[in-house]
Amino acid sequence: MSPPAPGRRRAGRGGSRGTRTGPTTRRERPVPHPPSAAPPPPTGAAALPERPAPSVELHVRTGAAGWEAGGHAGTAARTGPPAALVLARSAASLRRPDARGEDQLWESAHWTSPLCPLAAPATELVVSWNADVPRGCWLRVEVLATRSDGRRTPWLPLADWAATDEDIAPASAAPTGDDVVTADTDTLAVRAAAAARGLRITALRLRLTLCRRPGSTAVPAVRRLAVAAAALPERETVPPSPPGPASGVELSVPPLSQYAHEGRYPHYNGGGAAWCSPTSLRMVLAAHGRHPDRAALAWVEPGHEDPDVCHAARRTYDHRWGGCGNWPFNTAHAAVHRGMNAVVTRLESLTAAEGLIGAELPLITSQSFEESELPGAGYATAGHLMVVSGFTADGDVVAHDPAGRSRAAVRRVYPRRAFETVWLRTRRTRADGSVGTGSGGVCYVLWPEEADARQRRALAAVGVR
Repeated sequence: MSPPAPGRRRAGRGGSRGTRTGPTTRRERPVPHPPSAAPPPPTGAAALPERPAPSVELHVRTGAAGWEAGGHAGTAARTGPPAALVLARSAASLRRPDARGEDQLWESAHWTSPLCPLAAPATELVVSWNADVPRGCWLRVEVLATRSDGRRTPWLPLADWAATDEDIAPASAAPTGDDVVTADTDTLAVRAAAAARGLRITALRLRLTLCRRPGSTAVPAVRRLAVAAAALPERETVPPSPPGPASGVELSVPPLSQYAHEGRYPHYNGGGAAWCSPTSLRMVLAAHGRHPDRAALAWVEPGHEDPDVCHAARRTYDHRWGGCGNWPFNTAHAAVHRGMNAVVTRLESLTAAEGLIGAELPLITSQSFEESELPGAGYATAGHLMVVSGFTADGDVVAHDPAGRSRAAVRRVYPRRAFETVWLRTRRTRADGSVGTGSGGVCYVLWPEEADARQRRALAAVGVR
């Protein structure tokens, strides 16, 4: 059975897919100021950062007590297991096209969070969620930000999401915002000009709207809602971190190559050559022993290698943006698997990543670089995701990079200093001398419900619960 054709894809958002330019599913943010000078190569002598490390806060709402707080209009806190915010009764209705593009009326209920002040004013927010959304249901995520000048944004839509594409076409909202703050795809950010004037986000509220078909008794449930807030400095270099206790630790992660799917299902982000994010996701889920039900793979053409990756690409596809690299869509899909949890967050160094590796929790990192900046990669990319699966005895990074052309080429060792730079920086100089951006330490953190005490301590150390 073939999958339904997705909605129209926006051109120019998926990046280059050639061998030299590498696999890309991410886009770059506008850069407010050109750098005063090109940075030293990341493999050279350690250099001090141009600005301090980013201030990262992860605010997580979970548990019955967490969901009881805030304003309810048809929603309720379920004590569990698992504890969740659920649609208890229809409180309103709204119209939205269904997966076929036909106008559809939906029952809805919504929850509004209490005001969440930020300890450190932020320039960027990423919202992620874990939800159980049965057929016939979907959810909408919105944010309202308080600015440092005392004004508030309007409610800004971030996404309409469902676990499948059979009821709606899951999609991020079209770019929107005010004169200071903009919401685009998976990120809420202070505009470059406003950030240069010192404006920041100081607090926020979130609104979840839970929807289902009229007359349905299905119950969508949100188990976790997370906001990663960061004040991102403009820096091309980052301080080096010394090898830590995870040196010499390498986790068992099944290698998967996105290029095994090159040319397949091109209506999903151009096909497998651009599927770095879902391929990385499948590697980590497999390491945790999580796989989709065989029935869910019935649409994949028989004989395709690793059909789980095709499935993940379809389920993470953002029908508005036209890519499979929407960060929250990936963690939301991970959390659909039995007993799995996932958030998008930022880490401040490889030392933090070592804490997770030492607890047997591989993570997925987002980075961009020129070919010469990451020795051993063999490609350049404006945005790419890969799995950090361990560290050598010398502290270099063992990565499961889905850009490997075969399974045997997926496992890589990248120099610690180079990897830390291309992952943590927020600004970079491209080969042509123009200025690009970096993710500032973005990563997906996945963990099983049966996580042991050591793993929960490691998660708590990076603010995850």
